[in-house]
Amino acid sequence: MQWLKMKLRFVNLILLLISSTCAQLGGDPNGYLTYYSPLGRFGNQADHFLGSLAFAKGLNRTLILPPWVEYRKGEMRSRQVPFNTYFDVEPLKDYHRVILMSDFMWHLADDIWPESERVSFCYMERKSLQQEKNNPDQPNCHAKDGNPFGPFWDTYNIDFVKSEFYGPLHFDVHHSSMATKWQSKYPADSWPVLAFTGAPASFPVQLENRELQKHMQWSAKYRDAARDFIRKVLPRGAFVGIHLRNGIDWVRACEHVKDSQHLFASPQCLGYKNERGSLYPELCMQTKESIVRQLKRTIKNVRQTQPNNEIKSVFVASDANHMIGELNAALSRMGISVHRLPEDDPYLDLAILGQSNHFIGNCISSYSAFVKRERDSHGFPSYFWSFPKEKDRQQSKAHEEL
Repeated sequence: MQWLKMKLRFVNLILLLISSTCAQLGGDPNGYLTYYSPLGRFGNQADHFLGSLAFAKGLNRTLILPPWVEYRKGEMRSRQVPFNTYFDVEPLKDYHRVILMSDFMWHLADDIWPESERVSFCYMERKSLQQEKNNPDQPNCHAKDGNPFGPFWDTYNIDFVKSEFYGPLHFDVHHSSMATKWQSKYPADSWPVLAFTGAPASFPVQLENRELQKHMQWSAKYRDAARDFIRKVLPRGAFVGIHLRNGIDWVRACEHVKDSQHLFASPQCLGYKNERGSLYPELCMQTKESIVRQLKRTIKNVRQTQPNNEIKSVFVASDANHMIGELNAALSRMGISVHRLPEDDPYLDLAILGQSNHFIGNCISSYSAFVKRERDSHGFPSYFWSFPKEKDRQQSKAHEEL
């Protein structure tokens, strides 16, 4: 008899769990929000993701997690990589409700967002590159016009029947009643899904959204791979992780420094109002000599201040030139070895840089910014190449000695 009661309790528990799951799959009455991951590499997409996550919370809508957009050499079409390939979904739920786009489309879309009601959202009309598609009497977002826009939505068989222009509304839900205005104009019962042709967020990431990085935690695959590389490849002891941004596209981007107040992720070191200085060329593109000089200085400082945790190696991530030969030659007398991944993997690079004892990144780079935010969430030290300026650093040191 006791066994039968226990069995009934177990069955009831299973039924309760099934009921709860079914209720969750029944949909969010507060509505959903999704977007096309913006142009650019991962760093840009990550900045936009944090802002979109905050925006979804501000509107109290479940965020449908879009895939990461990747551009690979030799491939004409972009690749859409599921969000959870690189990051765990569960930690995000500590902040707000989220669901993978694949789960939403497979389990909920037919009921909540039928094909006949799929509307694309954009601030204003977006002209098509194909002139015959442009109709002045029927302005359109052209959400799927071109690559990567088309392949992005095609991955989940999403077509749009019309467009909605949301201007003059914007995405800053921290400093105004903007969330209320969105909810008033687009109530969930009439607009169950807001699907944006671009991320509902600013670039670089808004200051108030930087701390959301703590909810972006690497998937088990990348956590394990980073740990294995550190344990099996790097020598025992502390290591410095460095990011060298020096590809030809970056060289061209740095030409805009002279005409800009901010460039890409520069607020992370200069401040959002330039309260810590203005842009200068060396902040964007450093010479090999200055890189070696700053790296040596960092290693010596750590040896003096942390003698029980000496730096034994350097790990390099780069989009082009890793400078392995130059760095090994410069650091060999200090007993420091220099390493990189045997095959390029920018995501594994990020995971390893996040775990380094010390990190030196590029202030302008959104890729470095991702590492900096992750390390800030753990209280790990980070620095930037050529910041502050060497002259300013020397003057500060002289003042301290006085």
